[in-house]
Amino acid sequence: MPDDAAARAAAEARAAAEEESAFSHAAVGPDATAAYGDDPDQVIDFYAPRETLSPGGGLAPLIVVLHGGAWRAPYDRRHVTPFADFLARRGFAVANVEYRRGGVSIPGQGAAAGAVAGDVGPVAGRWPETFDDVAAAMDALPALVREFLPQADPRRMVVTGHSAGGHLALWAAARHLLPADAVWRIDRPAPLRGVVALAPIADFTVAEKLDVCGGACWQLLGGEEGFTARLPYADPSLLLPTGIATTLVQGRADTVVPQAVAEAYADAAAKAGEVVGLTLLEDVGHFPLIDPAADACAVVAEEIAQLAW
Repeated sequence: MPDDAAARAAAEARAAAEEESAFSHAAVGPDATAAYGDDPDQVIDFYAPRETLSPGGGLAPLIVVLHGGAWRAPYDRRHVTPFADFLARRGFAVANVEYRRGGVSIPGQGAAAGAVAGDVGPVAGRWPETFDDVAAAMDALPALVREFLPQADPRRMVVTGHSAGGHLALWAAARHLLPADAVWRIDRPAPLRGVVALAPIADFTVAEKLDVCGGACWQLLGGEEGFTARLPYADPSLLLPTGIATTLVQGRADTVVPQAVAEAYADAAAKAGEVVGLTLLEDVGHFPLIDPAADACAVVAEEIAQLAW
Protein backbone atom coordinates (compact mmCIF):
# COMPACT_ATOMS: atom_id res chain seq x y z
CA MET A 1 0.00 0.00 0.00
CA PRO A 2 1.47 3.42 -0.95
CA ASP A 3 2.46 5.64 1.95
CA ASP A 4 -0.34 8.17 1.34
CA ALA A 5 -2.97 5.45 1.10
CA ALA A 6 -1.67 3.87 4.29
CA ALA A 7 -1.78 7.23 6.05
CA ARG A 8 -5.36 7.80 4.93
CA ALA A 9 -6.38 4.34 6.10
CA ALA A 10 -4.74 4.92 9.48
CA ALA A 11 -6.45 8.31 9.85
CA GLU A 12 -9.83 6.82 8.97
CA ALA A 13 -9.35 3.98 11.45
CA ARG A 14 -8.38 6.41 14.20
CA ALA A 15 -11.36 8.66 13.46
CA ALA A 16 -13.72 5.68 13.55
CA ALA A 17 -12.29 4.52 16.87
CA GLU A 18 -12.58 8.01 18.35
CA GLU A 19 -16.21 8.29 17.26
CA GLU A 20 -17.03 4.84 18.61
CA SER A 21 -15.52 5.72 21.97
CA ALA A 22 -17.36 9.04 22.23
CA PHE A 23 -20.72 7.41 21.50
CA SER A 24 -20.11 4.35 23.67
CA HIS A 25 -21.04 6.01 26.96
CA ALA A 26 -24.50 5.58 28.40
CA ALA A 27 -26.64 8.69 28.50
CA VAL A 28 -26.65 10.42 31.88
CA GLY A 29 -29.97 11.71 33.14
CA PRO A 30 -30.20 15.29 34.40
CA ASP A 31 -31.09 16.48 37.86
CA ALA A 32 -33.86 18.65 36.41
CA THR A 33 -35.35 19.62 33.06
CA ALA A 34 -37.14 22.85 32.23
CA ALA A 35 -38.91 24.14 29.13
CA TYR A 36 -38.12 27.50 27.57
CA GLY A 37 -40.87 27.20 24.95
CA ASP A 38 -43.81 25.08 23.84
CA ASP A 39 -42.04 22.83 21.33
CA PRO A 40 -40.81 19.45 22.67
CA ASP A 41 -37.26 20.39 21.64
CA GLN A 42 -37.33 23.66 23.59
CA VAL A 43 -35.94 22.24 26.81
CA ILE A 44 -32.81 22.51 28.95
CA ASP A 45 -31.38 19.74 31.13
CA PHE A 46 -29.66 20.83 34.32
CA TYR A 47 -26.81 19.04 36.07
CA ALA A 48 -25.86 20.12 39.57
CA PRO A 49 -22.17 20.16 40.49
CA ARG A 50 -21.14 16.82 41.95
CA GLU A 51 -18.57 18.49 44.19
CA THR A 52 -18.01 22.02 45.45
CA LEU A 53 -14.90 23.70 44.17
CA SER A 54 -15.86 27.32 44.85
CA PRO A 55 -14.00 29.03 47.70
CA GLY A 56 -16.03 28.78 50.86
CA GLY A 57 -18.50 26.41 49.22
CA GLY A 58 -20.12 29.14 47.16
CA LEU A 59 -22.07 28.90 43.94
CA ALA A 60 -20.57 27.08 40.97
CA PRO A 61 -19.91 28.59 37.54
CA LEU A 62 -22.65 27.87 35.02
CA ILE A 63 -21.53 26.06 31.87
CA VAL A 64 -23.99 26.15 28.98
CA VAL A 65 -23.56 23.24 26.57
CA LEU A 66 -24.78 23.39 22.96
CA HIS A 67 -24.51 20.02 21.27
CA GLY A 68 -23.35 19.36 17.74
CA GLY A 69 -24.48 17.05 14.98
CA ALA A 70 -24.55 19.37 11.95
CA TRP A 71 -27.82 20.90 13.19
CA ARG A 72 -29.52 17.66 12.03
CA ALA A 73 -32.34 15.89 13.83
CA PRO A 74 -30.69 12.48 14.36
CA TYR A 75 -28.37 14.16 16.87
CA ASP A 76 -29.97 15.46 20.03
CA ARG A 77 -28.61 16.50 23.40
CA ARG A 78 -28.39 12.94 24.70
CA HIS A 79 -25.05 12.28 23.03
CA VAL A 80 -23.37 15.02 25.08
CA THR A 81 -24.90 14.04 28.44
CA PRO A 82 -21.73 12.11 29.41
CA PHE A 83 -19.78 15.31 28.67
CA ALA A 84 -22.24 17.35 30.74
CA ASP A 85 -21.86 14.88 33.60
CA PHE A 86 -18.06 15.03 33.21
CA LEU A 87 -18.19 18.80 33.73
CA ALA A 88 -20.57 18.44 36.68
CA ARG A 89 -18.13 16.03 38.31
CA ARG A 90 -15.47 18.70 38.01
CA GLY A 91 -17.52 21.11 40.07
CA PHE A 92 -19.45 22.99 37.39
CA ALA A 93 -23.19 23.56 37.18
CA VAL A 94 -24.28 22.58 33.68
CA ALA A 95 -27.17 23.53 31.40
CA ASN A 96 -27.49 21.22 28.38
CA VAL A 97 -29.64 22.98 25.79
CA GLU A 98 -31.84 21.31 23.20
CA TYR A 99 -33.02 23.18 20.09
CA ARG A 100 -34.93 22.49 16.90
CA ARG A 101 -32.91 20.85 14.15
CA GLY A 102 -33.51 19.89 10.54
CA GLY A 103 -35.45 16.69 10.12
CA VAL A 104 -36.77 16.53 6.56
CA SER A 105 -35.06 13.97 4.35
CA ILE A 106 -33.80 15.16 0.99
CA PRO A 107 -32.24 13.24 -1.90
CA GLY A 108 -28.61 13.57 -2.84
CA GLN A 109 -27.26 14.77 0.50
CA GLY A 110 -24.70 12.77 2.43
CA ALA A 111 -25.24 12.12 6.12
CA ALA A 112 -23.30 13.88 8.81
CA ALA A 113 -20.52 12.00 10.52
CA GLY A 114 -21.97 9.15 12.52
CA ALA A 115 -25.43 9.29 10.88
CA VAL A 116 -26.89 6.45 8.90
CA ALA A 117 -25.22 6.36 5.52
CA GLY A 118 -27.12 6.59 2.25
CA ASP A 119 -28.05 9.04 -0.45
CA VAL A 120 -30.95 10.44 1.54
CA GLY A 121 -30.08 12.46 4.61
CA PRO A 122 -31.67 14.95 6.98
CA VAL A 123 -31.46 18.65 6.25
CA ALA A 124 -29.13 20.65 8.48
CA GLY A 125 -31.05 22.98 10.75
CA ARG A 126 -34.24 24.96 10.44
CA TRP A 127 -34.32 28.62 9.51
CA PRO A 128 -35.14 30.58 11.58
CA GLU A 129 -36.21 28.13 14.29
CA THR A 130 -32.73 26.86 15.21
CA PHE A 131 -31.60 30.44 15.89
CA ASP A 132 -34.91 31.34 17.54
CA ASP A 133 -34.35 28.56 20.03
CA VAL A 134 -30.76 29.33 20.95
CA ALA A 135 -31.61 32.99 21.49
CA ALA A 136 -34.69 32.10 23.56
CA ALA A 137 -32.79 29.55 25.65
CA MET A 138 -30.01 32.00 26.45
CA ASP A 139 -32.53 34.69 27.39
CA ALA A 140 -34.49 32.29 29.60
CA LEU A 141 -31.50 30.78 31.39
CA PRO A 142 -31.03 33.24 34.28
CA ALA A 143 -34.60 32.78 35.53
CA LEU A 144 -34.61 29.01 34.92
CA VAL A 145 -31.31 28.60 36.73
CA ARG A 146 -32.63 30.39 39.79
CA GLU A 147 -35.51 27.92 39.93
CA PHE A 148 -34.00 24.64 38.76
CA LEU A 149 -30.27 24.94 39.43
CA PRO A 150 -29.81 27.08 42.55
CA GLN A 151 -26.24 25.82 42.96
CA ALA A 152 -25.23 27.83 39.86
CA ASP A 153 -23.97 31.38 39.59
CA PRO A 154 -25.31 32.83 36.31
CA ARG A 155 -22.92 35.75 36.72
CA ARG A 156 -20.10 33.30 35.98
CA MET A 157 -21.43 31.77 32.79
CA VAL A 158 -19.35 30.15 30.05
CA VAL A 159 -20.90 28.86 26.84
CA THR A 160 -19.36 25.83 25.18
CA GLY A 161 -20.42 23.84 22.16
CA HIS A 162 -19.09 21.12 19.90
CA SER A 163 -19.00 21.27 16.10
CA ALA A 164 -22.34 22.80 15.01
CA GLY A 165 -22.86 23.56 18.69
CA GLY A 166 -19.56 25.39 18.66
CA HIS A 167 -21.00 27.59 15.93
CA LEU A 168 -24.07 28.25 18.06
CA ALA A 169 -21.91 29.10 21.09
CA LEU A 170 -19.95 31.68 19.09
CA TRP A 171 -23.17 33.03 17.61
CA ALA A 172 -24.84 33.32 21.03
CA ALA A 173 -21.93 35.47 22.21
CA ALA A 174 -22.20 37.76 19.18
CA ARG A 175 -25.89 38.65 19.16
CA HIS A 176 -25.12 42.29 19.98
CA LEU A 177 -23.30 42.48 16.62
CA LEU A 178 -26.14 41.14 14.49
CA PRO A 179 -27.65 43.41 11.83
CA ALA A 180 -30.08 45.96 13.25
CA ASP A 181 -33.10 44.19 11.76
CA ALA A 182 -32.25 40.80 13.30
CA VAL A 183 -34.92 39.65 15.75
CA TRP A 184 -32.21 37.95 17.84
CA ARG A 185 -30.13 41.08 18.32
CA ILE A 186 -29.54 42.33 21.87
CA ASP A 187 -28.47 45.83 22.82
CA ARG A 188 -25.30 44.93 24.72
CA PRO A 189 -22.92 41.99 24.98
CA ALA A 190 -24.33 38.95 26.74
CA PRO A 191 -23.18 38.65 30.37
CA LEU A 192 -20.71 35.84 29.72
CA ARG A 193 -17.35 35.05 31.25
CA GLY A 194 -16.40 33.53 27.94
CA VAL A 195 -16.89 31.02 25.14
CA VAL A 196 -15.04 27.74 24.60
CA ALA A 197 -15.88 26.49 21.11
CA LEU A 198 -14.88 22.89 20.34
CA ALA A 199 -14.03 22.14 16.70
CA PRO A 200 -16.60 24.80 15.78
CA ILE A 201 -18.11 25.40 12.37
CA ALA A 202 -16.93 28.95 12.84
CA ASP A 203 -16.49 30.27 9.30
CA PHE A 204 -19.26 29.31 6.90
CA THR A 205 -17.48 30.29 3.70
CA VAL A 206 -14.44 28.15 4.49
CA ALA A 207 -16.64 25.32 5.78
CA GLU A 208 -18.60 25.30 2.53
CA LYS A 209 -15.42 25.22 0.45
CA LEU A 210 -14.36 22.16 2.44
CA ASP A 211 -17.86 20.59 2.23
CA VAL A 212 -18.03 20.26 6.01
CA CYS A 213 -20.74 17.78 7.04
CA GLY A 214 -22.08 17.43 3.51
CA GLY A 215 -22.96 21.06 2.86
CA ALA A 216 -24.52 21.62 6.28
CA CYS A 217 -23.95 25.39 6.33
CA TRP A 218 -25.55 25.72 2.89
CA GLN A 219 -28.58 23.77 4.06
CA LEU A 220 -28.88 25.64 7.36
CA LEU A 221 -29.19 28.97 5.58
CA GLY A 222 -31.64 27.76 2.95
CA GLY A 223 -29.37 26.80 0.07
CA GLU A 224 -28.94 28.95 -3.00
CA GLU A 225 -31.89 31.18 -2.18
CA GLY A 226 -30.77 32.07 1.32
CA PHE A 227 -27.07 31.41 1.85
CA THR A 228 -25.54 34.73 0.83
CA ALA A 229 -28.33 36.91 2.22
CA ARG A 230 -28.38 35.13 5.58
CA LEU A 231 -24.63 34.92 6.16
CA PRO A 232 -24.49 38.26 8.06
CA TYR A 233 -27.11 36.90 10.47
CA ALA A 234 -25.50 33.53 11.08
CA ASP A 235 -21.76 33.36 10.36
CA PRO A 236 -19.66 33.97 13.51
CA SER A 237 -16.65 35.04 11.45
CA LEU A 238 -18.67 38.05 10.30
CA LEU A 239 -19.73 38.98 13.85
CA LEU A 240 -16.50 40.30 15.32
CA PRO A 241 -15.09 41.62 17.58
CA THR A 242 -17.38 40.36 20.34
CA GLY A 243 -15.48 41.75 23.32
CA ILE A 244 -16.04 38.40 25.05
CA ALA A 245 -13.14 36.10 25.94
CA THR A 246 -13.12 33.28 23.42
CA THR A 247 -11.09 30.10 23.09
CA LEU A 248 -11.27 27.56 20.29
CA VAL A 249 -10.14 23.99 20.95
CA GLN A 250 -9.34 22.01 17.83
CA GLY A 251 -7.85 18.63 17.04
CA ARG A 252 -5.20 18.77 14.35
CA ALA A 253 -6.34 15.37 13.06
CA ASP A 254 -10.00 16.41 12.77
CA THR A 255 -11.40 15.34 9.40
CA VAL A 256 -15.02 16.29 10.17
CA VAL A 257 -14.45 20.00 10.83
CA PRO A 258 -10.86 20.57 9.72
CA GLN A 259 -8.43 22.85 11.51
CA ALA A 260 -8.64 25.38 8.67
CA VAL A 261 -12.15 26.38 9.78
CA ALA A 262 -11.06 27.35 13.29
CA GLU A 263 -7.99 29.10 11.92
CA ALA A 264 -10.15 31.17 9.56
CA TYR A 265 -12.23 32.40 12.50
CA ALA A 266 -9.13 33.22 14.55
CA ASP A 267 -7.71 35.13 11.58
CA ALA A 268 -10.96 37.06 11.13
CA ALA A 269 -10.93 37.96 14.82
CA ALA A 270 -7.35 39.21 14.57
CA LYS A 271 -8.25 41.39 11.59
CA ALA A 272 -11.10 42.81 13.68
CA GLY A 273 -8.68 43.64 16.49
CA GLU A 274 -9.58 40.80 18.82
CA VAL A 275 -7.34 38.06 20.17
CA VAL A 276 -8.98 34.64 20.17
CA GLY A 277 -7.28 31.70 21.81
CA LEU A 278 -6.68 28.68 19.59
CA THR A 279 -5.64 25.49 21.34
CA LEU A 280 -4.51 22.87 18.82
CA LEU A 281 -4.26 19.28 20.02
CA GLU A 282 -1.88 16.89 18.28
CA ASP A 283 -3.16 13.50 17.12
CA VAL A 284 -6.72 14.38 18.12
CA GLY A 285 -9.74 14.19 15.85
CA HIS A 286 -13.28 15.49 16.13
CA PHE A 287 -14.92 13.49 18.90
CA PRO A 288 -12.36 13.20 21.75
CA LEU A 289 -13.19 16.79 22.73
CA ILE A 290 -16.51 15.57 24.19
CA ASP A 291 -15.41 12.06 25.18
CA PRO A 292 -14.90 11.74 28.94
CA ALA A 293 -12.56 8.80 28.30
CA ALA A 294 -10.18 10.94 26.22
CA ASP A 295 -7.36 13.12 27.48
CA ALA A 296 -8.60 15.88 25.15
CA CYS A 297 -11.77 16.20 27.20
CA ALA A 298 -9.73 17.07 30.28
CA VAL A 299 -8.00 19.79 28.25
CA VAL A 300 -11.43 21.15 27.34
CA ALA A 301 -12.47 21.22 31.00
CA GLU A 302 -9.31 23.11 31.88
CA GLU A 303 -9.94 25.69 29.13
CA ILE A 304 -13.45 26.17 30.50
CA ALA A 305 -12.12 26.52 34.03
CA GLN A 306 -9.65 29.19 32.92
CA LEU A 307 -12.58 31.40 31.90
CA ALA A 308 -15.16 30.33 34.48
CA TRP A 309 -13.17 30.76 37.69
